[in-house]
Amino acid sequence: MKSSIFCAAILAACFLTAAPQAPAQELGLRTVVIDPGHGGKDPGAISKDKKTQEKKLTLEISKLLKKKIEELNPGVSVYLTREKDEVFVPLIDRAKFATGKEADFFISVHINSSTKSAPNGYSIHLLGPSTDKNKDTYAMNMDVVKRENGVILLEEDYSTTYQGFDPDDPESDIFLHLMTNAYREQSILFAQIVDKKLAGGPIKKSNGISQNNFAVLRLASMPAALLELGFISNATDLEALRNARNLDRIAQRLAEAFTEYKKLYDESVGADKPVPAAAAAGDAPKAPVEAAAPAAGTYYGTQVLATKKAMDPKDPYFLGYEPKCVSTPTLNKYIIGVSEDLGEARETFAKIKKKYPDAFLVKVDDSGSTRVK
Repeated sequence: MKSSIFCAAILAACFLTAAPQAPAQELGLRTVVIDPGHGGKDPGAISKDKKTQEKKLTLEISKLLKKKIEELNPGVSVYLTREKDEVFVPLIDRAKFATGKEADFFISVHINSSTKSAPNGYSIHLLGPSTDKNKDTYAMNMDVVKRENGVILLEEDYSTTYQGFDPDDPESDIFLHLMTNAYREQSILFAQIVDKKLAGGPIKKSNGISQNNFAVLRLASMPAALLELGFISNATDLEALRNARNLDRIAQRLAEAFTEYKKLYDESVGADKPVPAAAAAGDAPKAPVEAAAPAAGTYYGTQVLATKKAMDPKDPYFLGYEPKCVSTPTLNKYIIGVSEDLGEARETFAKIKKKYPDAFLVKVDDSGSTRVK
């Protein structure tokens, strides 16, 4: 579980946010990356009797899940961040792997652990701020995040790679700015389906869905979720996880959850509709609708979305604002509330942030966009 929440959240940062103007066969959820938590020199959580390691369970479940998703969803490409028990993959490379595959979703698989034997059950974690400190689960989640982020210390030159991220400070929000409202909504939808599908399975108790701070997802560019599939520290959960048939049943339920989510997603972008004859014949697709051209010179505004997909400037997501688009080789950054005056842009930002909690102020010039503190 140590990498669980950590990995799951990091990857939860960037999901498909809206339907691009592309042929139906190019839309839809086509690629998923599954991340078996831990591996190699990082065993993850270990059972009290030392006979069972988290890294072996996550790999077995992930392999089964990959096979079942492929069987239920012909045409979907499924990749694993590691396929062997002895392989150690740094957290940052897991995210880069998913981004390199142009994944539409990232699933990080983990097994939970506690210093106490009573906690049990499964949970789903997304990238986001843990704000409700009054909940009984808050302290437990912070312990989980701290353990998961601690995996960084096993990596060489981690202080340079993660640019000052402190594994002992789970309250750090250094990665949260990559999480847009749209990504969160997609990730939450997936999490809700998983939560229902796992109910009544080998791991009986649901601990619900949580938003937490994880380092692994910060460079990923798709929606993501981290799954904690039981407690290795709980005797009942451990017994269930040591049964090969139960692992297969867990993987089956997860594959069915993914399939249900994919169906809803494909319907939302029109990928379930027949491809027009012209497009099927190979005609070039229409160019995506472009956002308004950026203002000349330097200007300021509020970035509300970063996605690899081209967005229609009239999309309801922008709530009537006219977005400016700043493109990079990997992302399209959408900015609203634009002004050449920083003071005016700040005032507008204060209003926009009420509707887009994850938005932030940026400066745009010939070199691109930079965040304004």
